[in-house]
Amino acid sequence: MIGLEWIAVWVAWVLAGGSPGPATLSIAGTSMNTGRRAGLVFSLGILAGSATWGLAAAAGLSAIMQANAWVFEVLRYCGAGYLLFLALKSLRSALSSNAVVQQRAYTGSAWMIFTKGALIHLTNPKAILSWASIYSLVLQPGAGSAAVFGLFAFLYSGSILVFVGYAFLFSSSKVVAVYARLRRWFEFVFAGFFGVASLKILTARV
Repeated sequence: MIGLEWIAVWVAWVLAGGSPGPATLSIAGTSMNTGRRAGLVFSLGILAGSATWGLAAAAGLSAIMQANAWVFEVLRYCGAGYLLFLALKSLRSALSSNAVVQQRAYTGSAWMIFTKGALIHLTNPKAILSWASIYSLVLQPGAGSAAVFGLFAFLYSGSILVFVGYAFLFSSSKVVAVYARLRRWFEFVFAGFFGVASLKILTARV
């Protein structure tokens, strides 16, 4: 049964995935300038890269965490640090007057666009850090393979929602206009959520 803690982590995962970054901005730029189909193909590439890191982290952690309980504590603090980094990044973006979306569009055949999307995530060191650290926020020391891979599937559903959703949303000029007006408010909300989540993790008793 999914508890409130799992739901909170899923929401944090979705917000982290939806905050501006190389993946989301590239999906948005491709969708706006090349079209919805290209944006969807690009998002599938991003998801393929995300799954690669997620499964790799799950396979390693399912074995390591059972043998070394201290790994759980290390990853817990890494996860808190990563959320704090996201909070500061969102706050900085909220206070910035820079353009809303970096309109970097990817073109070419469907396979080329897919490959470029996958490479963005595969070459991003934050991707594996986020996967490795997020597992420790819900799992207990000694968690088995079923729990680790079950959490992967649970979190990956949020990634699908974010990346495919970006392709659909940012292929609409109306959505882009609304986001442009409300961008700073979104960023302030992101900053507050990530900051509170980081503090809760650091002060929680395991």
